[in-house]
Amino acid sequence: MRISKFLIMLSLPFLMLSCFSDKSTDATQPISEITIESGIDSIYNIQKNETLVITPKITQTDNSKALSYTWEIDLVPYSYDEVFTFVGASLGKYDCRLIVSNEDGKSFFPFTLYVNSPYEEGITILSKDVQGKSMISFMQKAVNGEEPHFVNGDCFAINNPDIDFASGAADFVQCSGSLIVACQGGGEENHLPTIYYLNEKTFVVENMFTVPEYEDFKPTRLAVPSTGYSGTSYPVLCENGKVYDLSTAEGVVSKPRKLHSTYEQNCIVADLFYYCLLFWDKENGGLSLMYRGDGPYYCSSEYHLTLDNPEFATKNYFANRGLVAMTKINMTPTQISNAGGDGELLIITNYSIVARSEVLYTGFWGYDFVNNVQTFPVASTQQGALINSPINKDTPCIANKTYYTLLFANGNKVRRWKYDTPLTNLVNAPTLLTVGSDNAVITHFEISDDHKKTYVAFYEPDSTEELNGSVWIFDTDSGEVLERHNNICYQPVKMIYKKK
Repeated sequence: MRISKFLIMLSLPFLMLSCFSDKSTDATQPISEITIESGIDSIYNIQKNETLVITPKITQTDNSKALSYTWEIDLVPYSYDEVFTFVGASLGKYDCRLIVSNEDGKSFFPFTLYVNSPYEEGITILSKDVQGKSMISFMQKAVNGEEPHFVNGDCFAINNPDIDFASGAADFVQCSGSLIVACQGGGEENHLPTIYYLNEKTFVVENMFTVPEYEDFKPTRLAVPSTGYSGTSYPVLCENGKVYDLSTAEGVVSKPRKLHSTYEQNCIVADLFYYCLLFWDKENGGLSLMYRGDGPYYCSSEYHLTLDNPEFATKNYFANRGLVAMTKINMTPTQISNAGGDGELLIITNYSIVARSEVLYTGFWGYDFVNNVQTFPVASTQQGALINSPINKDTPCIANKTYYTLLFANGNKVRRWKYDTPLTNLVNAPTLLTVGSDNAVITHFEISDDHKKTYVAFYEPDSTEELNGSVWIFDTDSGEVLERHNNICYQPVKMIYKKK
């Protein structure tokens, strides 16, 4: 045992000497140093589905030595090619590194790659062609001085290549991280009525379902607030005026529990510090309110009525009236705060008994917490005879409180009526802006949060272009055209400014 230990100890100096000798021999050889000269940055930002290509410029002191490349993403080898090619399939932040090696050593270059949403914030348009084919178009909010433009192609098709977008696009809303899209179906492919839930940042379908069980389910309006309330059913107004309930949490359409009448093809979603849904009841006459899921209530100057209330016939505010138009008056956050969280509403009706029209400019239903009663505060009522009125219940229109202005469509003209002036001025409301050709038809409006810009969507029915829909942006007060975006969609159905 003692001899073995002695022999091992004798051998150690030899091994150490051998290693040193090898190292001395290597030191006599020239080392080729690698330098990553250019062609690669520290930070990259690309959009989802965009392809990033990086071609680095590499030098070394001895070009005879072979180079090898390793591209890592989150410390995992991704590619061994000289050129880095990456498709942004998923949103997120990626910590990346280039490793360039030769027989003498390595050189490293770390960088960060961000895959961002191309649909973060901006104008979103739902449209359909004459055959009913549906399409979604999007224009990103301009950043860093970029020229604003609509993304090329159908955003639904690009992000859902394996899903056939149902025909008959009817309505969509932004709600709780999703774009909920309702399609009537039909078209050349004879699609079933379909509801889609798209991720609001990627436009990828996260849920979808068809509705074959109700033959008359032809959705036209989604009465869904943007804030969303999990587990709540919201009304879906259909082509025949009937209503079905949509459970946003469960993704189910069912027969209505509360709204059993027929309604005009117009509804308002008041989505402020609470939510109100407003419909015009054609059978019972009057404005019908759903307040946080309760109701329906009908308008009275004293309190809210219900159909089974014995005073309904005598105290229904809108008795003997027919709807001409109703729209929510857009308010800035400051205006909403000053109003105590209540929105405002503009209604124009025809009063059949005395052959006159009325405009009602009012707050949404409030609540008197002192007397513990619901109230209907009438802010302003105007009366007058409207002969050859330029507006009806199907007229696209939008109102705002900053300029006390109702903008409404008349063919290819945007006309303006100051709703704090007499109702009779509506007939001769001046033209603020003319869009497109003489045959162009305006279908929808949207307005910026500060009310300074208004977006008008229209289409050219006589155009030979496949995409015959356009959006112009103009100064709300002066009517000056600020941007023209032509031929970016089919016939516009609805336009919203999608926010983060």
